[in-house]
Amino acid sequence: MGKYKKYIWLFFLFGLLVLVRAFESKLFYDPYLQFFENDYLYLDSPRREVFKLTLFTTLRYLINTLISLTILYVFFRDKSIVKFSLIVYALSYIILLVLFLYFVLNPKQENYYMFFNIRRFLIQPLLLILLLPAFYYNRLKN
Repeated sequence: MGKYKKYIWLFFLFGLLVLVRAFESKLFYDPYLQFFENDYLYLDSPRREVFKLTLFTTLRYLINTLISLTILYVFFRDKSIVKFSLIVYALSYIILLVLFLYFVLNPKQENYYMFFNIRRFLIQPLLLILLLPAFYYNRLKN
């Protein structure tokens, strides 16, 4: 793949991530979007449909994961990196979803900040922000 074609693909893929974020309130059911925009440390947890919330959170995680894995592939052109990243994303999803459901089902004000950060890893491509420089550094080192 040519240098310019690679940059165009990366620009397009990062643009998709931005679009997912920009239209999150229209695309996904998430009562916590509004909740965490306010002074949530002093509010009660919003009313929510747990199954629907879990389904839409999973959908958003999958969309971000697919785009992120494609970015990693376009950037490095190495299937082993994508396979390893897929394992990281799968294990992270299982662990984060269990914690997410715990906080959704047992809302306590003293846990809101922890819940906010766990939820952030599920709905935003933070793993990409961690993996991309790690693989790049590994490439430079080897």
